[in-house]
Amino acid sequence: MREELRIKIIDVCDQKIIKKGPEVGLSFYAFFKNKNDQAEVLMEAARWWIEIHKLDHFEKATKIRYMVKSGV
Repeated sequence: MREELRIKIIDVCDQKIIKKGPEVGLSFYAFFKNKNDQAEVLMEAARWWIEIHKLDHFEKATKIRYMVKSGV
């Protein structure tokens, strides 16, 4: 996963956890604006989320942050 995306995912997870607590769930769409202006990066996140890790549509932000930070 490209470093730019890794940093963005960690930042969004941190923000969501601070605002809504450690049980907050999110999908990979949480890392993108509603406008699809980064299709390649969106597909990279989708591949990581769906194809590689076979995650559910919503996962806990703490789990995603851990996975990204640890390079899983």
